[in-house]
Amino acid sequence: MPTSIRPPISSPPPPRVLVADDDPASRRFLGDGLHHLGAEVETCNDGPSALELGRREHFDLLLLDCRMPGAGALEILAALRADPGAASHASPAVASSAEAGMPARRQLLDAGFGDILLKPCDLRALERVLGLSRCSDRFPLLDDTIALNSSGDASTMKALRGLLRDELVVLERDLAHLDTDHTALGERLHRLRSSCGFCGAQALGECAAALQQQLRSTPEGSTIALDRFRNTLQATLHALEHGNPDMPPG
Repeated sequence: MPTSIRPPISSPPPPRVLVADDDPASRRFLGDGLHHLGAEVETCNDGPSALELGRREHFDLLLLDCRMPGAGALEILAALRADPGAASHASPAVASSAEAGMPARRQLLDAGFGDILLKPCDLRALERVLGLSRCSDRFPLLDDTIALNSSGDASTMKALRGLLRDELVVLERDLAHLDTDHTALGERLHRLRSSCGFCGAQALGECAAALQQQLRSTPEGSTIALDRFRNTLQATLHALEHGNPDMPPG
């Protein structure tokens, strides 16, 4: 029998990260470390420059130092969130600091930061915060190529996506109480990621992975990741019910 050749699975573009830090050594380490982890990095050394870049360009992650000339992390994020026209208006953000006690951490998390990076740090910590960039428009809601490579044929893909749709309807309903039961939520996310992989639901799978990581590392700061997961779940449900907006009809 002839062997069918399946097209290669395309990789999403690298995440774009803005690193704003007035300390040259920190800025160099953070920039080089994130680049080593596969990110495309833009750096700057003060608050006004970070704000201008965030308004002009879209970044998948903002890594902002708490204390910089002109404006710190809190002021920069507040200005971007208040400006719907800013290209990075809704981008996930991480605050970096050499010291952050519980009151400061609480203030940063309440302001919308998804995590706090304590300096000095290592590559493992950078990899953790880079995970917040997963919930972005770099990933399609439904990728037919990935799904067909996993399922083998269109009819199986359709059946698996029907099962995923049923799973998401139940999960959306259950999120109202799962957001306070992190153990149960983590177990549901673990199972969901397998379903997403089989169905080519890339964006939801990445958001599930990012939320899992957030629940393990900084559960008190999981609100942003949970909101992004919920929004992506709803968008994926809509795509499953009304057709795939990310792929041309075949």
